[in-house]
Order: sequence, then structure tokens, then C-alpha cells
Amino acid sequence: MNYRKLGKTGFTSSEISLGTWQVGGKWGDPFSHDNADRILNEAVDAGINFIDTADVYGDGESEKAVGRLVRSRSEQIFVATKCGRRLQPHTNEAYQPKALRNFVDDSLRNMGLETLDLIQLHCPPTDVYYRPEIFELFDRLKDEGKIQHLGVSVEKVEEGLKAIEFPNVTTVQIIFNMFRQRPAELFFSEASRRDVGIIVRVPLASGLLTGTFSPETHFSASDHRTFNRQGEAFDKGETFSGVDYATGLAAVDELKAVFSNDSNLAPDALRWILTFDAVSCIIPGASKPAHLTSNLQAMERPAPSPEQMAAVKRIYDERIKNPVHYLW
Repeated sequence: MNYRKLGKTGFTSSEISLGTWQVGGKWGDPFSHDNADRILNEAVDAGINFIDTADVYGDGESEKAVGRLVRSRSEQIFVATKCGRRLQPHTNEAYQPKALRNFVDDSLRNMGLETLDLIQLHCPPTDVYYRPEIFELFDRLKDEGKIQHLGVSVEKVEEGLKAIEFPNVTTVQIIFNMFRQRPAELFFSEASRRDVGIIVRVPLASGLLTGTFSPETHFSASDHRTFNRQGEAFDKGETFSGVDYATGLAAVDELKAVFSNDSNLAPDALRWILTFDAVSCIIPGASKPAHLTSNLQAMERPAPSPEQMAAVKRIYDERIKNPVHYLW
């Protein structure tokens, strides 16, 4: 495993880390703690030391599993969780310091920890980024010993740029992958200039960039890849990175040819992200141990050649850029 500095947190995080959106099993299935324990422990065994979760993942069960892992292992494991998405409705007006404080307390209880290494606002509405009192709350929580650092998870580049204006924002989670390349244009350099760690989420475009899907692939009715393709439930960009499914499949076929027609594109897609020095770590998910194994293969891949990098850009420019580039 290779490690990189996570911005001004001072943490040194594994390049390939772990997101726990589906660690309890497939999207929509009941949460399996046995499944979560296997994946989490195998991740630490492989050298992963940064685990990302959220209070809404498995309705708190993911946090419980992550806390159990940390308490049972001797290795230093950095834990990041998120708050805000439990607000109903999820609006700017609902974001109030008291509610967020309660969410932090709930996460500490769920995980059985005394302090959170990193708490992140969970894709708040854009207007929240213009409210200093929300960000000031986390300075008080840090003084109280409940958190070490504040970060944000964003939908849009503009939100990330606004967030890093607050000096206590130490990290930004942002969607970046072969189908979502805009963050590399300006955001990466601005975040690096302010020593803000970049955590890449949705690196495989909801699995589309694994190269294992086809027009016949079936997703269950409770899977967001079925019900959220047009953003019916949450931001459309969270599902397939906002790319039309058929368009994505065609682009993946081209990408496979660029990377020797490997049946599993995931390791190459993750290795491509790591060519960007501004990236601190990547948090691909895993709903079974085999997914973790696949993700870790990225560490064995050579860096893409200049010709491969150029080909990825060409495919993006020709097939993906026009529909999605300026939306996020």
C-alpha cells in the first residue's frame, strides 16, 4: 500500500481507502454485519487505514461496524463520517447548529468513540456554504474534543471552491473519475494551494467503470441505479456520475480497448485517478470481499502511459463532456 498526506489534517492515508456505503451488502439489502466485518478487516489487513462512513449508511449500522473495527484492531485507523443527510427535509433552513451537534453526538455513540477523526458535512444544499455559523460550530466541537477535523462532501465544483474558503475545512470529498473530469481543471490546484485534502468518491461511476455491466445487467428495484437515473431521489450525479447508461457503456467499451481489453476495468480506472498528485485518497466501495480485492489491484497497475492518458481524455471529450461537464 502507498500512502499520501491528507491535506492539513496531517494524517497519512492509504491511496486506496474504503467507502462503506454498501459494506453491509448490496444496495437495498438488509445490513449484514458479518459481511461488513469481513470487508473491513480484510481492508485493514491489506494496509487500508482510512475508512469513510456516514450516519445514514445502513441507518447507522455502517457506523457501528466501523466503530467495532477500530476498537478491535491495534493499527491506527482514521475514521471519517458525515452528517446532515438525516435532516428531513434536507434544506438549507434545516441546517442548524443544534441539529448538527446532535448528529455528531449520535455518531460518537454509534461508533463507541470519544472523538471523530474527521466529520464531514454530507452534501449540504449550496446555500449552506454561505453560512459561517454552520462552520464555526465545528471549531467549538473541536475545542470540546468531539472532533479533530472538519471536511465537506460536495456535489459541485463550485461548492468545493466555496467550502475551502473556510480555514477549518481540511478535506473535500468530490466525485472524480474518467466520466467526471472537471475537478482537475481548477479545483485540484486551489485545494492544493490551501493544503486541503482531496478524497475522491464515486471513483467507478456507480460500478459503470468496472466494465462488468451490459445492456442486460439487472439492478433491483431498490437499487439507486434503477430508481435514480434521472435524479428522482437525490442528485442525479450520484448515479453513474450523471452519465446516460447506454452512453457510458459505449464509452467503457472504448476504454477497455485502451487498457488491453481487460475484462475488469476497475483497477485501471482507479490507477488513472492516482496519476493526479492533488488526490489524497480514493474511497471505492465494496459490497463483498471480491470488490475489495479488485480495488486493491490498482496498486499493482503501472501508471497509464501518455498515450493512454490522451485516449481517456479523447473519449471523455467525445462522448461524456457535453452532457455532464458543466452540471457538476
